[in-house]
Amino acid sequence: MVSGHKQSWLTREEQFAAFYTGPLLDFWRRREEGEFIGAQGMPIRFVRLRSPRHNKVVVISTGRIESYVKYPEIAYDLYHCGYDVMIIDHRGQGRSGRLLADTHRGHVLQFNDYIADFTQFWQCYVETGGYSRRFALAHSMGGAILALFLAAYPESCDAAVLCAPMFGIRLPMPHWLAWKILEWTERRPAMRDYYAIGTGQWRPMPFMLNLLTHSWQRYRRSLRFYADDPELRIGGPTYHWVREGILAGNDILAKAAAITTPLLLLQAGEEKVVDNRSQNAFCRAMADAGHPCEGNKPVRIEGARHEILFEKDPLRAEALNIITAFFARHH
Repeated sequence: MVSGHKQSWLTREEQFAAFYTGPLLDFWRRREEGEFIGAQGMPIRFVRLRSPRHNKVVVISTGRIESYVKYPEIAYDLYHCGYDVMIIDHRGQGRSGRLLADTHRGHVLQFNDYIADFTQFWQCYVETGGYSRRFALAHSMGGAILALFLAAYPESCDAAVLCAPMFGIRLPMPHWLAWKILEWTERRPAMRDYYAIGTGQWRPMPFMLNLLTHSWQRYRRSLRFYADDPELRIGGPTYHWVREGILAGNDILAKAAAITTPLLLLQAGEEKVVDNRSQNAFCRAMADAGHPCEGNKPVRIEGARHEILFEKDPLRAEALNIITAFFARHH
């Protein structure tokens, strides 16, 4: 059953619309949506897909601007490999509460609020689920959140995968200059909470200009979620968010030695959003501490852009096969 399902990963784009409006839609309708009140009274939404036959769970920590609404296909594939799936919408995005009147601004008061929410989610809903094995899968910003959670609670998770984690942000200027601007805006609240330079409200980016994936079908589907549901839209980050993101990256490198959870880091070969050098440094820090990540270094998916899990079938299948094999070794 599972091997047949994995075969389908290689040919899905050929019949993508039929898959999305047929089997996937039927599957997604079975989801349970939930909400809890996170740090500082913020409503945090999540979704779960469960089967009485499953005794393992994969918890997904999504990237900046993302929502669980974007993740049915990944949930479907993990579910059919024998896992329950739980996905959290981080504060300030998706169906969770927003922090600013202009809901398009990607904002957070402090990066640790993300970790506080995720910890509460894990302790209240994941640990109480009666699972024999608990795994985590994270993308981009979600990878930074998961890494800091694992640094604090390394025993909570049996194994974790970080896909193109945001351990360093690619900036349009030298780092020192960016930091000077961020320190200047930090003292001016109107600027601090405004869109960072070169960004603004959400708008649909033509496929030819996107830096995220080579898959036209998956990119178009992702755009549709935002186009059809204005509440999901998030544009550029605020200056303060960028500052918090940079500080979080520094924090992750400083705390890498505390992460003893079995860890796999997938790196995009054609990365244009986050800084792959910081992922390399993270893996070196884990190795120096005596508990290296899988393979001792990032596992590169050559030819993949930032959204590895939303790439063209061959690249996505390569990544999913590596991920599911890694989880299987830790059953």
